[in-house]
Formats: sequence, structure tokens, C-alpha cells
Amino acid sequence: MPTSSASTTDSAKSSASGGVQSLERAFDLLERMADSGGEVGLSELSASSGLPLPTIHRLMRTLVACGYVRQQPNRRYALGPRLIRLGESASRLLGTWARPYLARLVDETGETANMALLDGDEIVYVAQVPSKHSMRMFTEVGRRVLPHSTGVGKALLAHTPADEVRALLSRTGMPAATEKTITTPDDFLAALEDVRRLGYAMDDNEQEIGVRCIAVTIPDSPTSAAISISGPAGRVTEAAKERIVPVLQQVAKELSQALASSGPTS
Repeated sequence: MPTSSASTTDSAKSSASGGVQSLERAFDLLERMADSGGEVGLSELSASSGLPLPTIHRLMRTLVACGYVRQQPNRRYALGPRLIRLGESASRLLGTWARPYLARLVDETGETANMALLDGDEIVYVAQVPSKHSMRMFTEVGRRVLPHSTGVGKALLAHTPADEVRALLSRTGMPAATEKTITTPDDFLAALEDVRRLGYAMDDNEQEIGVRCIAVTIPDSPTSAAISISGPAGRVTEAAKERIVPVLQQVAKELSQALASSGPTS
């Protein structure tokens, strides 16, 4: 029996992974737009993706009609407002997915565990599991802080180009939360160099006197994210740090793998 045209078309539109090729291409274009700062021209997308202009134009027209992309007056395309709702929902779920890993951190280190994201110029805490100690640190989920005085802020900015870090600091300012807060861009950039060299970030009484925090980024996270432990300086000592850092790095690696997984499919 001859193959119907509909079957042939469906087969042609299926990707090697068994997915729908047009969907894969559309999401790839959205990712490329995000990597380019959120706004891009069709010729740029064609050059980076290798797709022909007519294909890109057809996909972008569909994304515009759905509200996920908008066409600017200059004829370039920008990420659309409907993506904001998806991103906000995904960010909330990110904290939910992270909680079992944060609970492991608490079990293995004894200190409060946190997860934070870089949202614009600020750090926002999206998940926390408190320590079982009677004296423990507490950061309200949803709290926003400036990155220059936090371990998670240093971890999240460690691989950002220096000129971008300086621009961020000029927008936010560098107010001193304590007498140990870093308050100059040069000193902060030097601290970021330490983070890159050591593989972890430290807040040593910089956000709150008597409190130390150790943080690492989640490698290959779909959005810039970090996890940390925080506790009284009397417990988070240099000796404790040597034990805690490998645990943080291992949990971050496992959380990264879990986030990269597409989950079960039917």
C-alpha cells in the first residue's frame, strides 16, 4: 500500500530523537535569542542556527502569533511577555525540585541550606531547608539582597565578565551591611578571582556579623543558580569548611544532573 502524503509529512517532521522537529527548532531559536540578549535579527538567527531564512521566518511568525516573541519596530525580534509567566512558574518549581538536595546538605553539614538565583541585579532566595540546631540561620524564601555582600552572589557572578560586574555594581551601589562588607568594585573583582581559583564562594560576616556562608554554583543549570550553607561563625570554621565544600560541590553536581534530566516519558 502506498504511503499517504500525511504519513510522509509527519515522518519528515519527526526528529532523530523521536520528537517534533519544528518544536525543537522553535525552542532552539528561543534559546539563541536569550543567548543574544533577548533581541536578534533573522539573518543572525540563520547564521547561528544554520537554518534557512524561510524556515526561521515561518517559525518566528508562529511564535509571534502565540505571544512568545514580538517583532520590534526595527524589524528585529525580541522575546515576548508570555515567556515571563512560564519563567516565573519554572523558577518556583526549581526551588521545589531542589528541596531534597538541600535536605541532604542539612543532614551532611548540620547547617541551613539555601538555593538562590540571580534575578536582574539582585539575588533572590527560592528555597531553604533549616538546620536542626537550636541556633540556626533563617532567610525568608523570596527575600532579595544585593550580590556583593553574599556568598551566593559571589558564586553567581564569578564567571561574569568584569565590565558587566562593574556595570551591575554601579547600578546597585555597594552599601555596607557590616564592617566586613566589600564596598569597592576592585576588591569585589578580586574576591571573584578567588572564587574561580578555589571553586567556592564565602561570605565571612559580610551580610551579618557572626554568620558565615559557603556557596557554589549549580553547573550547567538552565538558569544561573547557586546553593549554599549558612551558620554561626563558631560552627562554620575553617576546619568545617574543608569538610563542607566537597559536600556542597557533590550535591550541586547531582542537582545539575537531575535538572538536566527530562524525566519519565510515556
